[in-house]
Amino acid sequence: MKKPRAKRNTKRWSQHVTGTSNALDLQASVFKLRSPRAVAASLRRSALRSKRRKASPYQSAMSMLNFYINRAGKGLSASQRRVLERAKGELRQAFHREPRPSRRRPRR
Repeated sequence: MKKPRAKRNTKRWSQHVTGTSNALDLQASVFKLRSPRAVAASLRRSALRSKRRKASPYQSAMSMLNFYINRAGKGLSASQRRVLERAKGELRQAFHREPRPSRRRPRR
């Protein structure tokens, strides 16, 4: 005899985390912006203004961006994923961090 399944929660926990996280107070629909520079600028602004963050502004902004990219998964369109991945580079520039070395291997 099968056990009855628990009623599925209609709200997504990652949406809850994004909205209530102590990492930062985000601008509404920041991850839907079409410009990597605009996404990075908004995250930087939020990280610098936030009184709830526990880590450095750069670390909080980058972790929230990575969290969103990872949790969006297959639901994220290729074009929006490209925008968000490029926003990482823009965020590094905005906080005057070193660019990440390329992960590609040289051709033989």
